[in-house]
Amino acid sequence: MQRLTPEVLASQAEMAERLGRKAEADRIWQALIDEAPDHQRAAYARGRRFLEAGDAAAALPLLQTAEAKDRKHAETPLYIALAHRMLGDLDSALAAIDRALALDPYFFVALISKASLLEAKGKPRAAARCYADAIKIAPSLDALGPTMRIALSRAQSAVAQNASALAEHLHRSTAHLRPKLAGERLERFDESLDIVAGLKRRYVHDPILFYYPGLPATTFYDRSLFPWLKTLEAATPVIVEELEAVLREDSNRFSPYIQLPPEAPVNQWRQLNHSMLWSTFHLWRDGVRQDANCIRCPRTAALLEQLPMAHQQGFGPTALFSVLSPHTTIPPHTGSTNVRLLTHLPLILPPNCRFRVGNHVRQWRMGEAWVFDDSIDHEAWNDSDETRVILIFDVWNPLVREPERTLISALMLALKAYNAD
Repeated sequence: MQRLTPEVLASQAEMAERLGRKAEADRIWQALIDEAPDHQRAAYARGRRFLEAGDAAAALPLLQTAEAKDRKHAETPLYIALAHRMLGDLDSALAAIDRALALDPYFFVALISKASLLEAKGKPRAAARCYADAIKIAPSLDALGPTMRIALSRAQSAVAQNASALAEHLHRSTAHLRPKLAGERLERFDESLDIVAGLKRRYVHDPILFYYPGLPATTFYDRSLFPWLKTLEAATPVIVEELEAVLREDSNRFSPYIQLPPEAPVNQWRQLNHSMLWSTFHLWRDGVRQDANCIRCPRTAALLEQLPMAHQQGFGPTALFSVLSPHTTIPPHTGSTNVRLLTHLPLILPPNCRFRVGNHVRQWRMGEAWVFDDSIDHEAWNDSDETRVILIFDVWNPLVREPERTLISALMLALKAYNAD
């Protein structure tokens, strides 16, 4: 009878494994090892099987043989690390994991394993940094098995705990300076501390249409930049009176805020797309005065015309009543550009209404307006049992100079014309 070559035996063993005949595959792999002790595929397969059976002592030399024969596969040193860990040799396990990561720096399981080893060696801070790297490249939960889902949850918990500990350490380390700074505004410093510690995200401009460089990513702008806010706020009763008349007599004039075409991805707008849960009554829309609606709210329209709205042909101003139904959330999103800012004035304001821009969460207060940069990630909540209504309109970012505004308006109009084809 002709003697089978090692490659034929290896093919037979792999076929048996694919067919689920593990015992047969084990027998063939072992026969191959008996004939060719340094056969890479056989040593790797038998080493894996011994590991699965909990016999790290038998697995380790086989896996080391497999790695010595072929140093291109990151899985082999990963399993060598597992064998070392099962045998209590954490230093050798870490060395093996680093060899795996040298071959594949984005090896999720290896990063998780390294972090776990660092924890076992009493290095929780180093472990948290490694866990954070793993989280950044983690596959979706659907792509993870139960064991790795648990490992990912553990990683997230370790990162959160380390962030809290780091923030506490940084607060303690700078606390002695605060008495000397009494009366100073330290909100930016406190936010920076939470960001560097990992408690909060770093938010930047992310406009969906046009980004203008050199502008600070400021969430809520200082009121002193907008002296006309007092005029707007003083007119609140007049605006509310006209709004209530429209709500009472012309509710059919309101339309959904989100109206995506059928072919567009809805993403976070699934609930609100073409829904009156978030509806609007426009006074200006993309630079066009909505005359019929302005006639219904003449004093509001006249007031807005006195204010420095962001006039851009084809784009602005936009001014509207924004109606958010009870127990409705506007999901996180960003606006079109950072060259203009949005003004909010509350008109009908039940309790439990909140608004977030970046890391800053505020509650509206009647009679108080604010101006914010909507090119930074923001969202809103109406957690009450009543409807919330605010007036929204856009103004130029005060840090954009007049000559720049002229050029920007021409550029954005040209962009719109180019994309119309």
